[in-house]
Amino acid sequence: MLAAGVSASLVFSLAACGSGSDEVEGGDSDGKKVTLTYARGKDQTGATTKLIKAFEKKHPQIRVKFKEMPSDTGVSHDQYVTMFSGGSGEIDVFDLDVIWPAEFAQAGYLEPLDRYIQRDKIDLDQYVEGAVEAGNYNGQQWAMPKFMDAGLLFYRTDLVDKAPKTWDEMMEQAKKLTGKNGAKYGYLFQGKQYEGLVCNFVEFIGSCGGQVLDEQGKVAINSPETVKGLQKMAEIAKSDLVPGNVTAITEIETDAIYGEGQAVFDRQWPYHYAKMNEDGSKVKGKVAVAPLPAGDQGSVAALGGWVSGINKNSKHKKEAWEFIKFMTGPEGQKISAIDGGLAPTYIPLFEDSEVKSASPLFKDKNYVEGLKSAISRPVSPEYQKISDIIQVEVSKTLAGKQTPEAAVKSMEKKLQEVVK
Repeated sequence: MLAAGVSASLVFSLAACGSGSDEVEGGDSDGKKVTLTYARGKDQTGATTKLIKAFEKKHPQIRVKFKEMPSDTGVSHDQYVTMFSGGSGEIDVFDLDVIWPAEFAQAGYLEPLDRYIQRDKIDLDQYVEGAVEAGNYNGQQWAMPKFMDAGLLFYRTDLVDKAPKTWDEMMEQAKKLTGKNGAKYGYLFQGKQYEGLVCNFVEFIGSCGGQVLDEQGKVAINSPETVKGLQKMAEIAKSDLVPGNVTAITEIETDAIYGEGQAVFDRQWPYHYAKMNEDGSKVKGKVAVAPLPAGDQGSVAALGGWVSGINKNSKHKKEAWEFIKFMTGPEGQKISAIDGGLAPTYIPLFEDSEVKSASPLFKDKNYVEGLKSAISRPVSPEYQKISDIIQVEVSKTLAGKQTPEAAVKSMEKKLQEVVK
């Protein structure tokens, strides 16, 4: 759950790409076609197959073989690491969770994309900023944004007349509306000690101007802004607005509770909208979305989603770039949006009439604004260790075992030992 380019007008000479036999290793026996292997997780929508066919029609000298990876992202991550650390060139192009690029770049698994981007005049300003930043490490672009998720505020239209703009407004409305129309709770969020907690933490502190690491990758968590964001998070967690077991809640429990009509507001990922409108949901037709409530520095959403990169060991990097350029460009992302239901990272697509018609969310201005406010989680090759530290210290704070100030100081000390 934690779990989308600019028109490609300048195209490589395909004859040059596939003319030499040394560049066609693994290609067709006639020596004229190059075969790329593209890896990503399971796709039940058929959008990947359609995207590949559209690319091959435009590039008849390049074939793309789809390698389906496990649906469990942790298992996929480990399989990639095993392959790439052994120097395997079996995969040419692959999708990465937004929290992987820094790790894979430092390990030498990825081909840097800057020269391709500059040569083909790809305007990264046309993409959602947070999605671009997720593929950037040490000032270099290692992956192109493909599709994205972002935390959103969901609210009951049968209870709420106007979505709250700030955390305080949300709490005030939630307090007034709790108990009405079956709503036992005012607000739901993911408070269990796992990755979802990190996303919520990043959103709370980000809305107040806090951050975990600065632009240079140095620890910057110990600030008044971070403390203020965590204080607000703890205030809500300890209030009567949330379930008493909020520290055991993940996306799964959020779906179940909200689908039963037991809450006014909740924080969730975009997929939640469709799920709440399924048959059997008690809030079907009564759910709307808005950007997450703002703090002193505005509304901030944690970025989820996937980016695409090139295996450093690929023998067909030029052709691999052509595929990535198509896949993450307007044509490829349009296919992913219409046929796969994946939110684009290429902003102009939200004005495309066919994309708007594909999902109610894609034409919802509040949804689009929520995506634009998305920021990446800490960009570091040591991300998993960073995440583990945040999970432990924030959990202790929400459970009332330490103050936000103590938690921030503890995180700073532990993070400095990890981030050199």
